[in-house]
Amino acid sequence: MPSVNLTQHFIQHNAVCPPEKTRTDYYDEKVVGLSLKVLASGHKAYYLRYRDSRAKQVERKLGSAASLKLSEARQLAQEALAKLAMGNDPFEQRRTLRDVPTLAAFIASAYMPHVKGYKRSWDTDECLLLRNHVLPTLGKLHLDEIKRHHLIEVFSHHRASHKPGSTNRVIILCRYVFNCALKWEVAGLSRNPTAGIELYPENNQRERYLKEDEGRRLFRALEASQNPLLTYIIAMLLLTGARKREVLTAQWVDIDLEQRRWRIEFNKTGKTRHVPLSQGMLSLLAKLPRIDGNAYLFPNPKTGKPFLTIFNSWNTARCQAGLGDVRIHDLRHSFASFVINQGHSLYEVQKLLGHTQVKTTQRYAHLSHDSLLLAADSASGSVPWDREARASEETHQSALPTPERASAGDQPPGADPGTQALRPARQISISEAPADQAQTPLLACDVLRCEPPSGDK
Repeated sequence: MPSVNLTQHFIQHNAVCPPEKTRTDYYDEKVVGLSLKVLASGHKAYYLRYRDSRAKQVERKLGSAASLKLSEARQLAQEALAKLAMGNDPFEQRRTLRDVPTLAAFIASAYMPHVKGYKRSWDTDECLLLRNHVLPTLGKLHLDEIKRHHLIEVFSHHRASHKPGSTNRVIILCRYVFNCALKWEVAGLSRNPTAGIELYPENNQRERYLKEDEGRRLFRALEASQNPLLTYIIAMLLLTGARKREVLTAQWVDIDLEQRRWRIEFNKTGKTRHVPLSQGMLSLLAKLPRIDGNAYLFPNPKTGKPFLTIFNSWNTARCQAGLGDVRIHDLRHSFASFVINQGHSLYEVQKLLGHTQVKTTQRYAHLSHDSLLLAADSASGSVPWDREARASEETHQSALPTPERASAGDQPPGADPGTQALRPARQISISEAPADQAQTPLLACDVLRCEPPSGDK
C-alpha cells in the first residue's frame, strides 16, 4: 500500500497493478484517507477510508478515475470528511436511498402480504383501487419521491369519473399504505404524503327505506317468485338487518334457538358477532324448509350450496311490487329505521347492525317523517306566540274549578288538559321495565307484520 503524491499524470500513465497482484492501492499524501485503487484489469477508482460512528474502519467508493479528475476526487473527499466530522455520514445516506423501495415494490412485498392475513376484501384493494388507479401513475416512484402534489393529481383524476365516496376510498387506502410504511420504519420515509389531503364531501348517501304499505306489496310479489326461498331470504334480511352475504351463507349450526342468537363468524369486519333472534325470526326459522344433511339455511335447490346471486329473482319481485328503486342493501337501512322509530338508541342499532363505529350507524338511523312531525309538535305547545290562543287558554283556565285548574296548569300551554303528558319512548329508562320482562329491542317483524308463507311457492 504505497503512499505517493498523486498527480493526474501519475494516475493516467504510471499507476498500474503488478502482475502478481489482483489490486494495488495508492494513498494520497495530501488528503488523509483518499486512495486510488488499481485492479489487474486496469480499472482505476477513487476510494475514501475513514472510521464510522461506531469507530469501525470502512472504505467507500467516490467514483471512477475515468470520470473524475484528481482535483475533483480530492474535493469530494474533503467534503465527505467535513460532513463526517459533523456527525453526518454521506455514504450512509446514499445507501439508505438505495434501500428505499418503489411504491409498487412496497405494496407487492410488504403491504399485500400484510392485509391478506386479516382483510377479507384485500383483492378489492389490489385490483380495483391500487392496480387500476394508483400504481399506473405512482408505482415506479420511490416512497421518498412521492409528494403531496403527486397524490392530489391522482385523486383529482379519479374524482373526475367517480363519485366522492369512491374517491374517498382511494384516499383512505393510500393514507393507510403510507402509515404502514411509517409504522414499519421503511427506509427513506419520514412523513405521510397524504397528510393534509381532506376527504371529499359525500352527498351520494341514499335515504331509502321501506314503509309499511310497501312492505306488504313487496311480500305479495315475493310469494309469487319462482325462487321458493326468496321470501324467506328477504324476510331474514329485514328481520335481522344483516348483510346479504351473511344471510345467504348462514348455517344451521350457527343458530342457537335456546339462547335466541345467531352467530356470524365470517363477516365484513372480520370479527365474530351475534345477532339476537326476534319472535319474527323464530317464526321464520320454524317454517323454513330444511333439507336433511344440508348445513345451509338457504341452499340453492340446484347445487345444494349458497346462492351466488339472487338479483334476477329479486329484481323481478321488486319491479312487480312497484319498488324498482329499492336495493337489497336498503333492507338494512329499513331495519335500522324500524328500530330507531320505536324509540331505541343508536347504541342498540350499532350493536344490532354490527358496526364498529357509531358514525356508520348514524347513516342508517333514519327517522320517518311522521316521527319528525310528532317530535316537532311536542315542542310547539311550549311556544305561546299566538295571542288569540293565549286568550282562549286563559278564558278556559278561568272557567275551570280550582282543582282542575291546578291540574291543567301543569300542562304546557296549548296542551289538552284532559290528556296526560307522555314521555317519548326513547326517554323511558330500561330500568323502569319489570325485572322479569325480557329487555330486547322491538325489531322489524313488529313493524312489518309480515310472515313467510307456510309452504313453498
